[in-house]
Amino acid sequence: MGVHPAGVLPNGNALLLPSADARALHARKTAGLGALAALDDALLLSVFDRFTHDDDGAKTLAALASTSKACRAFATHEDLWKSLTLNAYGGKFTFRGQSWLATFRAAREARTRKRPREDEKEEKDRRTIQCEIFSDVLHQRYMCAAMDVESEWVAEASTVPEATSTMSVDEFREKYESLNIPVVIRGAAKNWPAMKKWTRQALVRKFGAIDFTVGGYEMALKDFFACSDGCSDDTPLYLFDPLFGEKAPELANDYTVPEYFARDDLFKLLSDDRPHYRWLIVGPSKSGSIFHKDPNATSAWNACITGRKRWIMFKPNQNPPGVYPSADGAEVAQPHSLVEWFTSFYEFANKEGALECVCEPGDVLFVPSGWWHMALNLTECIAITQNYVSVANLPKVLDFLDTKCENLVSGLDKNRRGGLSDRFVAALRASGDDALLAIVDAHARKKTSATQKAKSIIGDAFATASASSFSFSF
Repeated sequence: MGVHPAGVLPNGNALLLPSADARALHARKTAGLGALAALDDALLLSVFDRFTHDDDGAKTLAALASTSKACRAFATHEDLWKSLTLNAYGGKFTFRGQSWLATFRAAREARTRKRPREDEKEEKDRRTIQCEIFSDVLHQRYMCAAMDVESEWVAEASTVPEATSTMSVDEFREKYESLNIPVVIRGAAKNWPAMKKWTRQALVRKFGAIDFTVGGYEMALKDFFACSDGCSDDTPLYLFDPLFGEKAPELANDYTVPEYFARDDLFKLLSDDRPHYRWLIVGPSKSGSIFHKDPNATSAWNACITGRKRWIMFKPNQNPPGVYPSADGAEVAQPHSLVEWFTSFYEFANKEGALECVCEPGDVLFVPSGWWHMALNLTECIAITQNYVSVANLPKVLDFLDTKCENLVSGLDKNRRGGLSDRFVAALRASGDDALLAIVDAHARKKTSATQKAKSIIGDAFATASASSFSFSF
């Protein structure tokens, strides 16, 4: 993994030094941080993160970096300058050098049209001050960025059920979809035109100047690949675009929805009012999706076009180790990066009942409604995924949409999320499909029954209170 460029060491290394040397290094860190030494390292880094929104913040971080070696170790942390670059320039920058700090400086110089002398610029890029402090927080992020993908993470053994593309649609629905069980369908996408056409070189040649959604920003595809090649942080930028079919229609013509999912896609009844449902996914090794459940209680399929993708899955009622969702599911606390989760929690995954697999080019994974899942790219990967509503998961989707919570419903502008349930039910009724009408009517009866039960509970509570000596003070 090499050595941290600023000489930062994990706290445990203090035990390997003579006690006098360890005390001296601790004392130098405390003196260098001054009053900031009262904060633990994680909190201190979060304080410095407050300066990642504009040029004034960048100047503050630069000033802090000049204050002492200890301050410099925190103020030059790569995540801070990655945030500064993205906040200041969105996706409109070119990754330079080997760091986000160098990239921010180059983007700023380009914007201000300031051209430093070549010898001055080279000296800045070349200069590395050895801070020599102990910090688990700073060192772990560097370690996760620098380490290679461990061999046990790429094991071929699969505990996700598997099938071949000769499996019939009826068999898929009976054995997997109706039971809400995941399955890898090997070779289901092997005949798509995308399998031959979607090389990095071909995509850059045809679509390199087109902006795609990367980390919430719009970035030209050629700049995204340049960033993937240059940066080495532990959370690589990830292209995840829900509008690729509109931006580059030819891409949408290079694949077809596998037959297992082609008949049912009930959100299409909403036409242009449907939530986002398909994404182009591109990312380098160690990029991917952290643990989540797919939006709006939908099921999904994910097809690997190039590269290899590692999946870890848990049943809906079982939180993955190290993952802590809020009571309403709107927020999820978990390790910062996929590599950090693997290094800290992967050994517990099998004990907790995880299902896992590696998808190769041409494979399609069915992700059932409500399942926790994460995906780690073992190599650079290009993939297509779509979420859908079928007869099998329609009751779950209707239950979910009844929350009408803007923070839970996704894929639409906030002002359209609350009414999605009513619009979807109206579209289902307008379809005239007897099977869909039966599900909608059953859902309506369940809602009425639940409402009546709630009223009965409230009524009983008031009756009990009236029959006792208790009375409200107002």
